[in-house]
Amino acid sequence: MTFMPRMTSQTRAIHPLRPLRWRRWGGAIADVWHVRGEAGGGGFYSSPDPRLVVFLGASDSALRLRTGPDAAWMEGIAAFYIPAGMPLWSELTEGRDYAHLDLHLEAGPLAQRLRAPGGGSQMERAHFLSGGTRAAALAAMLADEVQAPARPEMMLDGLLSALLCEVLDLGVTEQAPRRGGLAPHVIRDLRSHAVAALHRRIEVAELAELAGLSESWLTRAFKQSLGTTPQRWLTQLRLEAAMALMTDSPMPLAEIAAEVGFADQAHLTRAFRSAHGETPGAWRRARLSAISSNHGGLVQAGDDFPS
Repeated sequence: MTFMPRMTSQTRAIHPLRPLRWRRWGGAIADVWHVRGEAGGGGFYSSPDPRLVVFLGASDSALRLRTGPDAAWMEGIAAFYIPAGMPLWSELTEGRDYAHLDLHLEAGPLAQRLRAPGGGSQMERAHFLSGGTRAAALAAMLADEVQAPARPEMMLDGLLSALLCEVLDLGVTEQAPRRGGLAPHVIRDLRSHAVAALHRRIEVAELAELAGLSESWLTRAFKQSLGTTPQRWLTQLRLEAAMALMTDSPMPLAEIAAEVGFADQAHLTRAFRSAHGETPGAWRRARLSAISSNHGGLVQAGDDFPS
């Protein structure tokens, strides 16, 4: 399922100056707003997804924020992180033109990003940053990429991770550096799910949702942990299942292909030859011949099992 922001907002006396520009990548959507706010203008915002907001340019005490109707106003905020479900109010004490970068974040990929630096617990509370020249520089680069894309998602991921470190104030942890990739229990869960569903089409998005990652993050984690892509991994699982059926059942190859999720027998043959250097029929005859020899000729290759 494609991640979509679900924020509810109610604004007053705030007018867009330019068309909204936005860009989507794994587990995040970034948009850049250029607006004019009148004195007394402001808004109320609430979202079931976490948000990271950075004001582009110098912080301005004319714009103030608070997280409750009776909470004290905070002024001079340059950037902030709001966890899922927390409301936010804004108000302008003077008329101003300003711009901000909004990042709507999917909870699963965000937790994965924060896990290695030990920032998982920071997801559940709000963070407000006053000043912060490094955050401003990172946000300006990310906003440029949103408004005029020129670099791949890898750059966006890096800038987002760096912004999270700045705004959530993540420092050096005492834990040993952790390699990226999939945890063993996640690999087991993905394998169990895939094996049970081999008879049908399995999308990478389905595996990503199960792992709590975006598709791009899952692909990178697969390469780090298993040295392959999710698609090739699924093909290998299908071939393993086909080989078991060719050994243990009299099913024709066309039926085996359908049983393990290949489009047809030709599809199975192409994948099998690419992986093992021979056709499924040749492999099956050799396999059954070896089994027959080991059991005193009780099984004759090709007698009961079509090739």
